[in-house]
Amino acid sequence: MIKFDKFTLKNGLRCIVHHDNSTPMVAMNILYDVGAKDENPAQTGFAHLFEHLMFGGSLNIPDYDEPLQMAGGENNAYTTNDITNYYIQLPAENIETAFWLESDRMMSLAFGEKSLDVQRKVVCEEFKEHYINKPSGETWKSLRELCYTQHPYQWMTIVKELSHIENAALQDVRNFFFKHYRPLNAILCVAGNITTERVKELATKWFEPIESGEKYVRHIADEPVQTAPRLQVVEKEVPVSVIMKAYHIASRTDPNYYAADVITEILSGGQSSRLYQKLVKENPMFSQIDCYHTGSVDKGLLVIEAKLLPGITAEQGDAAIQQEIEILKASALGETELEKVKNKIESMIAFEDLGLLSRANNLAFYELLGDAEKMNEELANYHRVTAAEVQSYANEVLTANNSSTLYYLAKQAS
Repeated sequence: MIKFDKFTLKNGLRCIVHHDNSTPMVAMNILYDVGAKDENPAQTGFAHLFEHLMFGGSLNIPDYDEPLQMAGGENNAYTTNDITNYYIQLPAENIETAFWLESDRMMSLAFGEKSLDVQRKVVCEEFKEHYINKPSGETWKSLRELCYTQHPYQWMTIVKELSHIENAALQDVRNFFFKHYRPLNAILCVAGNITTERVKELATKWFEPIESGEKYVRHIADEPVQTAPRLQVVEKEVPVSVIMKAYHIASRTDPNYYAADVITEILSGGQSSRLYQKLVKENPMFSQIDCYHTGSVDKGLLVIEAKLLPGITAEQGDAAIQQEIEILKASALGETELEKVKNKIESMIAFEDLGLLSRANNLAFYELLGDAEKMNEELANYHRVTAAEVQSYANEVLTANNSSTLYYLAKQAS
């Protein structure tokens, strides 16, 4: 049970405090409710661009890292299609440094053509390194575009088209910041050796003077229900041919999310899982096979990704995967297999909760989902999943009409 307190500042900033006196450290997490799905389809990559810009200097602090390092702290950030998250860890006695730094860049970045140009080049190089120059870099780009026809999950977090970042204008960047990176659109969580009273004092001092901004209201159309199977075949200069099969699943807040997560563990949760045992060990078709889900806030994807062994065609591999899916759909799980998966999930949750930064991150994320208290309900949600529910949900989503399949094949020498 993770205990915490909550309060809200006058400008709408939601604040969470988790006290842990077993550590001399404090973690600060600021989650902004903005991700790649909130971008203009003609101006993608802005959320990820801000992950870089936020470290390029703010209104009164030209260098973010130096004062933090002098205070014994470290920091990082990440962006997804749903959120942008910034976090700091430092000794408890220096916590005010974190409030000073984070409040200043929430107030306003030091917008300038030079800073934008530097970070624009960084993002462009990152895109080229991971998605253009990397042999299999475009697999996820291709799969997203295959699976989503309307929802903005159809583009990658980093950018849809490189030209969107190359042509990003300073005024457009400023507008994006003041629309999304406001107290009303953020959640602050402080965890560690600090009291709620001290956090209230510092949050009021450093964050409350910031203008609240306008509450951002999303208007994102649901992805239409898929009614026919989709298949795309791509040939590239890649070392290994890959099959990716994706199925639309429930959103992160839907009760069926837990059944979907259990399915991924049944199929690919380690070397004793069904896909590994059958298609890597007993009847080798793949050198590696994984099953996972995107964990998206909106309706996400359950994905099976497999690397074909030499001499095995994509059609043969696909048929073998489909056979295992049909077995899962045809018969209910044994209680032993289901209990084993639940025990593994319980261990993963417990291990994750050991980390101070992880607790701060998760409390903020569950608050975004509706209430930080949901973090303490996760394990019970998994324990409630029955074998019948897993079988039923497998039959609902693991269907041909709900499938998008990508064959990303090694080009044959001519």
